[in-house]
Amino acid sequence: MLRFIVQFLVTCLALWLAAEVVPGVGFSDTPSLLLAAILLGIANAIVRPVLTVLTFPLTLITFGLFLLVVNAAVIGLVAALLGGFVVDGLWAGIGAAIVTGVVSWIAGWFIGGEARRA
Repeated sequence: MLRFIVQFLVTCLALWLAAEVVPGVGFSDTPSLLLAAILLGIANAIVRPVLTVLTFPLTLITFGLFLLVVNAAVIGLVAALLGGFVVDGLWAGIGAAIVTGVVSWIAGWFIGGEARRA
C-alpha cells in the first residue's frame, strides 16, 4: 500500500513539474492534478502495455524512441478524459512524457537505493 502512495505522489510531482516546464501542458486546479495522477496510473497499468505490444515492430525500428510517442499518447488519453488537464498536441505530450519519465526514474533511483542496501 505504501508503494502505491509513493508512486501516486511521484506521479503528482512529475505531472506538476511537466505543467510548469512544458508549454502546452496545464491543470485548472489541484483536484484535476490529483485525478490526472490517478487516471495516469490506471492508464499506465491497462492501456500502455497493450499499446507497447501493438507498436513493438515500430519500437524496434526506432530503437525504442517510439515509446515516447506511446507515453505521450497515454498522457493525451488522460487529458482527453479529464476536463481540467490540458495537453496541446503531440510535442507537448512528448515533453510531458520526458519530464514524467525522468522524475519517475530519479525517484526510483532514490527509493530503490534503500531496497538495494537492505
